[in-house]
This record gives sequence, structure tokens and C-alpha cells, in this order.
Amino acid sequence: MFTFLKIMSEDSDKDKQLINRIISDEYNSDEDPFNPFVAEDLEQCAFFTDSICDQLFPRTKQIVLSYNSGRWVPRLREPRNLYGISPAGHLSLIRWPHQCEVIRDRIEHIDWIPREPEPLYQPTGLELEPLYQYPREGTVVYLADEANEESCFVYSRVGGSYPSKQVIAQDWDNTLSFEARFESGNLQKVVKVSEFEYQLTLRTDLYTNRHTQWYYFRVTNTQAGMPYRFTIVNFTKPTSLYNHGMRPLLYSEVDAKIHRVGWQRTGDEIKYYKNNLGQDGHQYFSLTWTFQFPHDRDTCYFAHCYPYTYSNLQDYLAAISRDPVRSTFCKIRILCHSLARNIVYVLTITSPSESGKEAKRKAAVILTARVHPGETNSSWIMKGFLDYILGNSGDARLLRDTFVFKVVPMLNPDGVIVGNYRCSLVGQDLNRNYKSDLKESFPSVWYTRNMIRRVMEERDILLYCDLHGHSRKENVFMYGCDGGEQAEVPCLHQRIFPLMMSKNCPDKFSFPDCNFKVQKSKEGTGRVVMWKMGIRNSYTLEATFCGSKLGNREGTHFNIEDLESIGYHFCDALLDYCDPDKSKYYLCLKELEEMVKQQAKTNSENLNCDSDASVTDAILDKDSSTHVSDSSDSNDTAAHWLKPDTQGSVPGAEPGNNLQDPPPRDPSRAEGEEHRPVPVQASTSSSPEEAVSGTTITPSQDNYRVHQELLRRVAQNLGIQVEEISESSHARVDILAA
Repeated sequence: MFTFLKIMSEDSDKDKQLINRIISDEYNSDEDPFNPFVAEDLEQCAFFTDSICDQLFPRTKQIVLSYNSGRWVPRLREPRNLYGISPAGHLSLIRWPHQCEVIRDRIEHIDWIPREPEPLYQPTGLELEPLYQYPREGTVVYLADEANEESCFVYSRVGGSYPSKQVIAQDWDNTLSFEARFESGNLQKVVKVSEFEYQLTLRTDLYTNRHTQWYYFRVTNTQAGMPYRFTIVNFTKPTSLYNHGMRPLLYSEVDAKIHRVGWQRTGDEIKYYKNNLGQDGHQYFSLTWTFQFPHDRDTCYFAHCYPYTYSNLQDYLAAISRDPVRSTFCKIRILCHSLARNIVYVLTITSPSESGKEAKRKAAVILTARVHPGETNSSWIMKGFLDYILGNSGDARLLRDTFVFKVVPMLNPDGVIVGNYRCSLVGQDLNRNYKSDLKESFPSVWYTRNMIRRVMEERDILLYCDLHGHSRKENVFMYGCDGGEQAEVPCLHQRIFPLMMSKNCPDKFSFPDCNFKVQKSKEGTGRVVMWKMGIRNSYTLEATFCGSKLGNREGTHFNIEDLESIGYHFCDALLDYCDPDKSKYYLCLKELEEMVKQQAKTNSENLNCDSDASVTDAILDKDSSTHVSDSSDSNDTAAHWLKPDTQGSVPGAEPGNNLQDPPPRDPSRAEGEEHRPVPVQASTSSSPEEAVSGTTITPSQDNYRVHQELLRRVAQNLGIQVEEISESSHARVDILAA
């Protein structure tokens, strides 16, 4: 015993220094890479972090000491802490770019659903178009420090920088006081033009000179009943949903406290128009609206869409981790750290399996959101999905029993925190960089792609879906992949899930707005990259910032409840898609085939009038509309969903048969026993690359025979009789509806 103590004391000081250094916070990978240059900042940050974390976070013991040959030998314990949230449910501290000034107020809003859907604004044609006023013509009442003074991200610090100055109105002054230096806030400058008129300038995405769409700011020193006008002057998109009746959002703290009323639509005389401001060859557009504050001396907020911050996500995940029931089937882990060292979370949701074989038989479903930080509606859809799948309903349990869900609820936490609209702190769109190998520049999408690859090695992936918001189109819709313009035989099966969504959600989801074309410019998006990796059902789900044009919801805004309901309906569509009773699946497929036949009949009439038209394009494309989509995923043209499938690509289908046979009935199941969904397996017979490798068909002398053969195959699949094509008019064909 004494020998043991003597040996331990001889090495205790040296080993203690070594071990403390290894397990210290400063030693791990969370250290900033520019330590020599920012020592002072990091010391302050470390002091703040340690003083808080020592009380809140139980440190993971990564070092295990083994006594061997007279010495204490340290070794690493595996695995390293993979939990995004501590067992006590505490959250990690938020890190900002070091130059960002951040007020210390924690901004919180209550959730509230209006009793009736809020109507869109109806233009009168008398809306004014205020001219841009240069600062010298008014009074600058708010000016945030130039966060874009540096050309690129350097390092981060917890909590950002303390604000050096604030523009505060005096008690005797009626000037509004503005603030946006809080999480997800965006406002650069405010000029007071007249007593009740203000001109606002938004901050571009950090380290860029573009992307102005998202706004979120606070206003104090209000006067009730006065006719205020706000005009935002530096939008860059030529069209906007504000010209379709969309209204800004207003939140009153007085209303929230007294009446329990949250975010509500506001604004009259709303107009989005091209203004007289032009710089460096760029044209800018203004949004103007009038309104009245509901209370004197109120604190109000304005936003482009319902805010959903990184802190909101952390609060939500912390509640799950503290729940003794939900935490058993929802595991929260760290996927990676962002550029600013904020955690990117990944959730694994499935019922615990008694055996490894049973677990491996489950197919996977992948969902991601907020790759574009300003598209907050995608987070509300994700919340609706998680609320449903983590619930106690029979359908939720059935989905957890059937699938393994991998969920990345916020791909771009840095952009969300600083109030960007589209980019990460690299100054680039992450949804154009899923093919990139630059792990350090695009960590969240790099690790997401690799995580999906590992999942594919273990199990089939039924579906991948990336959630987005859309700033130019109404309704909810999806983008998919079927090979686009290069594919000889586009497939209808990829359109079944979106069609089921439209059946389950007819007043919000529009199937005609869906698009399945794969454009070359979109090859770096998550949707296309996952499709090329072999996930046949690979989608982007787009939700408007505005409202619906469908059914009894026509002419109304979407609220938080509407957005969450899309997540519920997504789960319903999964149940329908994988129901062992394939009647719904077959009905949808039959409906798609009827759409194709009807469109082919219409196209045949058009072709008789235009012999120079491309027969293939006419049959395969619904229309050639040039509606521009600024989708976060795509700028594709209007929907091309009437495209035939001639390959019967679902495993087990007969050659030339479009219908998928139902899975064989389990002989061990008793008659009348409840069925469980059996996932439709992803096709393994051919890769997407093989599917798009067909010959490009044009009506020329060189490829006439190939063109003619393709027409025969397409027509045969549609049940259409095709007469012989004359060589003198290669593209002309008489198509008679079957």
C-alpha cells in the first residue's frame, strides 16, 4: 500500500498536468484556430464559458487511468461525447462572428393561432411608391456597425461583441427606436423621412453584397393610432409575393401579455416596386406599407415570416431530452460543428428493436431543413413533423416501428443566428455545395452527405426530403428527380408521393406546381445529389411565405398551425405510400397515367398544327411555361409532371408493367391481423446515372431512327397508336388517343 502511494506521488504532479491538459476545454477541437491573434478575446470567452459550464454541464470523463508497470497510464474512453444536449437538458452557448454586436436581451414570443385565417391584402391600384431618400435628406435614427467590413469569417466568440452604442429616442421625442442586434435579427439602417415615415435598409448576408429578403427587427417608443409608413428600399428580386397580397408580420408585447395574441398580419397600401436607387449597375426594389401601432409605449416586432431561431430549436430539443418517454426513441446527437463552432444536431427516431436483424430490416427516411436560414417556414414544418412522429398516436408508433428517421432540423445554424437569408458564413449557398469535398468550408452538408452514405450501407432509404420556403409562388409543392431532359423514359413512380401529399392536404398542397426536371445548374443541391447517390424518392418540399390559392383557403395567409400541419400530412402520406394494401398507390399511379394520356391527346392536336415541333418534347413535357421560380432549391420552369414511365422500375414489377405488385403476404400473420406498412424498396437494378444516360433525341437526319424508336416506345407505353414517321418530316407524327 505504501509502495503504491509512493509511486503515485512521484508521478502525480506530472501526470496531473498532462491529464488536466488533455481533458481541459482549451485542448479539445472547440478551440479557435486563430488563438495567437485573438488571445485576449479567447481568454474572456473562456472565462465566461467555464464559469457557466462548470455549473450547468456535467463534463464527460474522456480519460481513463490504468495502473500498469508501476505507472498510471492514461487512455481515451470511447466514444467521445456524442450528445448534443447534456443529460440534464442544458444547452450549448451560442457563438457569433467576433465582430457582430449583440444585445443581451433574450427575445421570446408566444405561439398564437388566429381564430380565422388572415386574408391577403387586396390592392386598390392607388398605392403610393415613395422615392428613395438619401440619408442627407432625412435623419439617421439607427445604424448597425458594418458587420461586413471584413471580407470573410475569421473567428467566433460566445455571445458576440457587446454593443458599443445605441440610438435611443428621448422621452419627449416621438421618434421610433429600432433594434435588430439580436438572434436572427436583420436591419442595417433606418432614416426618418418625416414624422411618421421611415426608410429602412436591410443588411446583406454576411461576407456578401447580396441576398436581402429576410427582415426581423424591434420598434419601441410607439404611438397608437398614428398612420406610420415603413419602406424597405434594398430588395433585389424583381417580383415578390407582396404583390400577391402578402402582408408583413407584427408582434405586440402588450397584446401578448394582456390578450395572449402573438404574431399577426398587418399593413395597408402595400406595394412592391422598382425604385430609383441604383448602385454599381444593380437595380433595387422597395416594399412599402402603412399601419398603426395598437398601443402607446409598446414594444413591437416586424418580420418577413414567423421567426424560428437556433435558441428555439435548442429549447425544443432540450424538452425532448428531458422527456422520459420521447427520449427513449429519439436520440439527439452532434452531427458536426458549424464554421462558428455551433452544434449541428442530428436526430435518430425509431422504436427500440429487440434484435439487430429486426433493426436492419427497417428502411430509412431522411429529413433536413433550414439550409437557407431565412426560410423559417421550413422549421415550422419540421416542428410539425417532429410533433407528430414523437407523439403517442397509433400512426406515430407504427411509423417508428417501420422506419428509422434521420433528421437534421437546422443545417445552417450560423446563418440563422446572424440573420442571413440564404448563405452560411462562407458567403455561399450551402444548397449548391452538396458535391463539394471542402469539409472545413461546408461542414453541415459534407457530414450530412456522409451520414446518408453510411445509412445506405446499412439499410434501404425510402425517401429523402429537404424542407424549404418559397418567396414567389403560393401553395406548398415539391421538386423531384426523374432524369429531366436527358432521360429517355422518365418514371411516374417518383410522382406518387407528391400526389398523395396533395390528396391529404388539398387546400394547401398543389400537385400541378410540382416539378421533376433536373437542371444542370441544380446538380449541387441536396435533392439532386441524393438522387444520384441512389435515393429514387429524393425531394425538396417548398412552402410559400404567403398563403394558398386552393379550396376554402384561397386568398388567405398560412399561419404557424398551417405550416405545422404540412409536417403532419407528410407523415400521413408516408403511411399511405407504404400501406400493404396498395390500393391508394395504384389509384395514384392510374391517375398519373390518365393525366399522361390526356396530355398526349392534347399534344397530338397541337402537333398536327406544327410539324416542326419536337414530338418527344411535346409528349414528355406538360408545358414550356417560363414561370421563374426562385426556389431555394430550383429556378426551374413550371411543373413537368406528365411524363410516362415505360420501364416498370419498381422491383418485382413485370417488364413493361407500370404497376407495382404488392409485397407478398406474411404467411405467419393471422387472418385479420393489423397490417404494417412495408416500404417500397429503392430500385437497385439501375443507378440514376444509367437512367439519364440515354441518347439525346432531336429530329435530325443523324438520329432519325433513334428518335423514331423512342416515339414507338413512349406511345406503346401510353397505349397510343403511332403511324409511320415520314423521313421528309422527321418530327411530324399523327398520334391518336387510344
